[in-house]
Amino acid sequence: MHFSIPETEVRSGENGSTYVIKKEYGNNVVPAFPPKKIFTLTPAEVEQRREQLEKYMQAVRQDPMLGASEMFNSFLRKAQQETQQIPTEEVPLEIYLSKRQKVTVNILTSDQTEDVLEAVASKLDLPDDLAGYFSLFLVREGVDGGLTFVRKLQDFELPYVSVTSLRSSEFYIALRKSYWDTAYDSDVMDNRVGLNLLYTQTVSDIERGWILVNKDQHRQLKSLQEKGSKKEFIRLCQTLKYFGYIQFDPCVTDFPEKGCHAIVSAGNNELNFQVKLPNEQMKEGSFKVTRMRCWRVTSSQVPVANGTASTSPCSSAKCEVKLELAFEYLMSKDRLQWVTITSRQAIMMSICLQSMVDELMVKKSGGSIKKMLRKRPNGSLHRSESQQAVKSPPLLDSPDPDREQIVKLSTKLSSVSLRGISASNSANDVSGNDFHGNYAFEGIGDDDL
Repeated sequence: MHFSIPETEVRSGENGSTYVIKKEYGNNVVPAFPPKKIFTLTPAEVEQRREQLEKYMQAVRQDPMLGASEMFNSFLRKAQQETQQIPTEEVPLEIYLSKRQKVTVNILTSDQTEDVLEAVASKLDLPDDLAGYFSLFLVREGVDGGLTFVRKLQDFELPYVSVTSLRSSEFYIALRKSYWDTAYDSDVMDNRVGLNLLYTQTVSDIERGWILVNKDQHRQLKSLQEKGSKKEFIRLCQTLKYFGYIQFDPCVTDFPEKGCHAIVSAGNNELNFQVKLPNEQMKEGSFKVTRMRCWRVTSSQVPVANGTASTSPCSSAKCEVKLELAFEYLMSKDRLQWVTITSRQAIMMSICLQSMVDELMVKKSGGSIKKMLRKRPNGSLHRSESQQAVKSPPLLDSPDPDREQIVKLSTKLSSVSLRGISASNSANDVSGNDFHGNYAFEGIGDDDL
């Protein structure tokens, strides 16, 4: 879990005194609770206290007992409402299933993520035991139509407050499967609604270029669409490159060289890098989560003045939050190396890594990822309400011949297999020899992860 307090606001109380309002998300350094001061804080002191409170929240959340307590989570929920000054009332909330489809559910502004997910499952007639295979995500749509997955909504979050507080139509909440092992697809596809949800998501991922499809595969998929063969469509897609991956916005990494621009994707228990080197050469490599010893997310306030970096402190200049994900990776048998990604989606990347590890550990122990949703205490939603089926999306458009495709290259760099990427009109994806290593998952312990 990551918290940050990206900004502060000073308000006056009834007696004329001032107090600082807190907001949430991103750092993980364990401190003592920051002491209060009697006199009015200077801008520099406000910034210092912001950082201290941020670290304190992270420390509390990392404590297994306190972090899971209803008291702490209730505090977080109330803080969201009070910060945004949103009263508890019934409201409609739109949940997107794909770019073209959405459902509207009636919820309370104080409903947390699990409540909203249950309301969506009820509206779609998705069984409770399958609802746990899905999660709600905060998504941002760019001017070019591209999607940015900002984060997975956490249990303590109030989805209505989270999306409303952003005050922008670019942000919305989307439903997406929340598991990584494609073996679980069979469970979902056994149900009509689950099948439609997975099918709709797969079509959307192809259209946005997250799943690579060559011309021959495209013809096969379109034929299956025309026949209405959704299961066969998904099974064919399961064999395609990047099926089930989440792709992040362009970012910067220090691997294999400092300052490299990259496209990072999460899926198949790995982070996939498509890297542009300083010499303009494109390469690709994968980092398996089973070879990551640990990772961390750090945030910092970067001064910005007139759109450029500034040397002025944040107290006297406009600031933006800089997020970095760093992981320690077993490059070879006896060599660990830190790899850093600078990205606005660093927290989302970390959440993906953690969910991959959690899923692997559950599978190793013989458990199940199924999560039964608790029943809403007010009983305001029932299966008898009008249901809204998930409709089939239109047929796939022809693949873009100008899209950069991956061809095999034998180059190896720092023990991680990298494959060159070049523009190709063949639209064929030729698989290379990914670096998987010899680090057995059976040997992973808490210290390794």
